[in-house]
Amino acid sequence: MNCRRLRIGVAGLGRAFSFMLPTFVLDPRCELVAGADPRAEARERFAADFGAATYDDVDAMCADPNVEAVYVSTPHQFHVANALSAARHGRHVLVEKPMALSLDDCRRMIDATRQAGVHLIVGHSHSFDGPVQRAAALAHSRAFGPLRMITALNSTDFIYRPRRPEELSTEMGGGVIFNQAPHQVEMLRLIGGGRLASVRATAGVWDAARPTEGAYSAFFTFESGACATLTYNGYAHFDSDEFCDWIAESGAPKDPADYGAARRALAAADAQDAEVALKAAVNYGGPKYAGPGATSVIRRPPHHQNFGLLIASCEKADLRPTSKGVMIYADGERLFEELPVPPAPRQEVIDELWRAVVDGVEPIHNGEWSLATMEACLAILQSSREGDEIALHHQIGLPGAGA
Repeated sequence: MNCRRLRIGVAGLGRAFSFMLPTFVLDPRCELVAGADPRAEARERFAADFGAATYDDVDAMCADPNVEAVYVSTPHQFHVANALSAARHGRHVLVEKPMALSLDDCRRMIDATRQAGVHLIVGHSHSFDGPVQRAAALAHSRAFGPLRMITALNSTDFIYRPRRPEELSTEMGGGVIFNQAPHQVEMLRLIGGGRLASVRATAGVWDAARPTEGAYSAFFTFESGACATLTYNGYAHFDSDEFCDWIAESGAPKDPADYGAARRALAAADAQDAEVALKAAVNYGGPKYAGPGATSVIRRPPHHQNFGLLIASCEKADLRPTSKGVMIYADGERLFEELPVPPAPRQEVIDELWRAVVDGVEPIHNGEWSLATMEACLAILQSSREGDEIALHHQIGLPGAGA
């Protein structure tokens, strides 16, 4: 039995970390050895949960010789500095999306990790999800003819969840373009082979009290001639989990009776300070944190994660990844390919990190791939602001996709 474990230091013990925590705990290939966060309550909780070293400074944590790879889950504006720190100390980097807020910063991260001889992976995004990867494999096989079109739709209450001020500032990486568009763009690029050609988009700032983009609709073309339509509405009253058998993004069952909960909670926080306090209270280490810890019983969700409705249309079939597998709507029959749920949620992220660090396999979601994703997301913003179609120049193909 292989007893090798990845020794992981966590930069940022906030919301993103709380979503990855079950992965780190349930996957036996992971060991959390250090954590960094400016909040004392988060550090205290982390030390109690994992018996690990804690730091109030990310660079100090990266210098810890026990740290092998750094998971960067700090606020978006700090991703580049944290990744550069990890690379400077010779640590592999797993950074949350968005990779960075500019293509120049993406390039700095790529250059630093390449020069240090360490791997850079950007995730989690929903392109890691097993059903999306299987739909991509079916599309790439051309068993149903060439891919012609992708349609993706997601409606949530994203913009009305508790936010810090910078999360409502586009310049600081707030809004749905930086937070949610990478999921949809990564899925369409994975299924379509990677090489987008152009985008025409509209993004909306519909609530003056939440002054950042909360919705977008984008039309992409691929170099292959295929096209894709992406729609995300973070102001939604309609919940697109209704299209997903009331299975939430996490893969857990969702109660339709919880409708409107985010708006109700926000209405109760009638000032910005109250909203910030509300978010801090439910974050890891906060007094109302209800998520898992190392000493609690962590159960994997019963289904795969999802990101709303997605249909990949080939000439001879439509492919629809679901939280249970892939639906195949072929010429003469309707098929369902069930996929087993991995033992740990988001295990596919650790699979890629493990193959890179232990086996030396270049990851799919590497820096160059992720820079291409960020180019597409930034082009959504540019197209909306300029009212024009934007050509893309930094796209790369997916190995073996034939696109």
